[in-house]
Amino acid sequence: MDTQKWIDSGYNLIVEFGPKLIAAIAIWIIGSWIIKMMLKGVKKAMNKADYDESLKKFLLNLVSWVLKIVLIVVVLGTVGIETTSFAAILAAAGLAIGLALQGSLGNFAGGVLLMIFKPIKIGDLIEAQGELGVVKEIEIFTTKLLTPTNKEVIIPNGALSNGNIVNYSTEGKLRVDLTFGVGYDSDIKQTKEVLMKVLTSNPKVLQDPAPSVNVSELADSSVNFAVRPWCTVADYWDVYFGTQENVKIALDAAGIEIPYPHAVEIQKEA
Repeated sequence: MDTQKWIDSGYNLIVEFGPKLIAAIAIWIIGSWIIKMMLKGVKKAMNKADYDESLKKFLLNLVSWVLKIVLIVVVLGTVGIETTSFAAILAAAGLAIGLALQGSLGNFAGGVLLMIFKPIKIGDLIEAQGELGVVKEIEIFTTKLLTPTNKEVIIPNGALSNGNIVNYSTEGKLRVDLTFGVGYDSDIKQTKEVLMKVLTSNPKVLQDPAPSVNVSELADSSVNFAVRPWCTVADYWDVYFGTQENVKIALDAAGIEIPYPHAVEIQKEA
C-alpha cells in the first residue's frame, strides 16, 4: 500500500514537474548558446572599435555575468520557483553596492568613457585638473601622468572625464608663444630680421606652418615682439628654451638693446 502511494506520488511529480524541468534544461542549453553568440558579437564589435584590452576584458565579463543571471532567473521561473523576491534581493544588493561604491563607480564610468571615446591616449601630452604631463597609463579607475619634472600624477577618471582636457599631441604640432622686448631706439625691421633668422636657423623649428615675428605691443619702456615658432610635441621644450637663449645672443651681437629696470639713486644735500 505504502509502495503504491510512493509510486503514485512520484508519477504525479513527474507529470507535474517533468515538462517544466525539460523546458528549463532546454532554455538553459539554448540560452547558454545565445549568450555565447552574443559575447562573440560584442567582442567582434569591440575589436573593430579598437577598445583598450583591459576595457574589453572587463566589459565581456560584465556582460557575461549579467546575461547569465538573467538566464538563471528565467530558468528558475520556468521550473516554478518564485523569482520576484529573488529579483528584489538582487536589486537591493545592487543599490547597496552602488551607494557604498559611489565614488569608485563614478571613476569607473569615467574610465569607460575615456577608453571608448579616446580623447587621450598613452604618450599624449595633456593638461588636465591643473596638471601637465605625458599620459603614462589609462586604467579603469585612474589615469597616470608623467610630469616634465618626472613626477607621477594619478588623476581619478571621474574628475578627468568631467573636466577640461587640453591635448597638445592631437595635431602633432605645437606653437611656442614667446615675447621679446627691445628699446624704442631699435630699428623694428632689423629686429624682426634678427629674430626671424634665429627661428629659421633652428632645425627643430618647423617651416610649415611658417614661424612668425610681429610687433605685439608698444609698452611703457619697450617695443614687444610676438615670436611664434612651430615645432613637434617632442621638441617643444628644446625650442622654448633654445629660442630664448639664441635670441639674447643674436640681439647682443646686433647691438639691439633689451630694456631692463634701472634703479635711480637720488641724494639730497644736507
